[in-house]
Amino acid sequence: MGWRFILTALFFHLKNPFMITVIIPALNEEKTIRHVIGLANNSTHVNEVIVVDDKSMDNTVAEARQEGAIVITSTKLGKGASMKDGILVASNEIIAFLDADIVTYPTDVIERLTAPLLDNKADFVKSYFDRQAGRVTELVAKPLLSILYPSFPNFRQPLSGMIAGKKSLFAQCEFEEGYGVDIGLLLDMHSLDARISEVSIGTIENRMQPLEQLGKMSREVAKTIMKKTKAVNVQNLETFENINVIREQMEFAIRERLTSLKKIAIFDMDNTILRTSFIHSAAASFGFKQELMDVVTNNSNPFIRTKLIARFLQGKNIGDLLTITDRIEVTPHLQEIVTELKKQGYITGIISDSYDCITNHIKNKYGFDFTISNELEFSKSVATGEVKIPSFFLADNKSQCKHDYCKLNAMINICEKYAVDIKNTLMVGDGENDICCIKKAGIGVSFCSTHTMVDSLADYIIKEPDFKLLIPILV
Repeated sequence: MGWRFILTALFFHLKNPFMITVIIPALNEEKTIRHVIGLANNSTHVNEVIVVDDKSMDNTVAEARQEGAIVITSTKLGKGASMKDGILVASNEIIAFLDADIVTYPTDVIERLTAPLLDNKADFVKSYFDRQAGRVTELVAKPLLSILYPSFPNFRQPLSGMIAGKKSLFAQCEFEEGYGVDIGLLLDMHSLDARISEVSIGTIENRMQPLEQLGKMSREVAKTIMKKTKAVNVQNLETFENINVIREQMEFAIRERLTSLKKIAIFDMDNTILRTSFIHSAAASFGFKQELMDVVTNNSNPFIRTKLIARFLQGKNIGDLLTITDRIEVTPHLQEIVTELKKQGYITGIISDSYDCITNHIKNKYGFDFTISNELEFSKSVATGEVKIPSFFLADNKSQCKHDYCKLNAMINICEKYAVDIKNTLMVGDGENDICCIKKAGIGVSFCSTHTMVDSLADYIIKEPDFKLLIPILV
């Protein structure tokens, strides 16, 4: 019996040697995300599920983590950027995409999407499914394709977002912003001479878009088709640009749910949560240690220093940066202290003068509630070398120190957002730029600091890198 089982397993592995990464872009999908992740994990060949969170305002990240998915935060709002980010982080060559808001997938949806790839009969797989006729598909996509791209194959649902393909081919595609991403990928794959299959995934029920949203969708789909096709007749473009489903877009508004929690715990990241700083680790990996030292020693102005340092990351993609982050040792018992703080009613967060792509990654991995940090700019998932300093850090009429740029200003804004008195905050930090926060917080903790001023202003001093030592302070 044992040998038969082993031989069967070996045969199965040899027949289908590839493992699968499932990528799920998500925005405010706390009610459905766990179901979709669970469905993906049920597939025999799936050994990696990545949720790319588009900075959700609900509990999407927490729910995804609870279900065991890897969670990263998208470098830029929009499905296209999220898909590209996920591909850069993915470990496998075979990648499948699922929408986060659908709970009626068939149980074998991953098998259906990836079978042509595993059997080497296709390089890219597009799904189709039974539902009411898609208005943008029928009124915009298919007419434009038939007129502007007569040689293009007649796919049943060219706008379907449930797809699978090879990472090496996805890397050569352009991920459009907005609703044009799905048709853009299909056109790019066709241009790359990829073998394309279309498979049925049964009956799918998803949310019907209002006409206002359909208007935006139709414009973006039309724009992408026009961009991808050659030798276009301008009069035809104008005709289909003004198709009757196009209406003014209804602005998307997110209601921010105010929490009833009345205490906030704030952590610095570099040399507090992480045992070293991200930028120094990046300098060692990418070879700009001396240049970084020159900028730090020759520029006392925090604005100029921040701008100059960001330039060293130009050309690095999100996958490179998150790989470096994951190599940095975290302070022991980080997950335990976050869990304990939440049990005691704390909102937990990170305020750092590092980069949001890094702090969001730490937030997603360990379950923090918020982060505030400098916003590293990306284009097509690659850092441009530019950085935006959030207004949260800048002095205003609510400032309680004399600095033009200070983490205390961010702390004041967070307290206002959650309706928490600043006296009900716990601040854990190590550096000179944490001094104002430690001084004003209800409980200020100097954590493994080498600055005597930090120690002198703190209510508690911890010299061992172990977050369990915070627990007695909380009791």
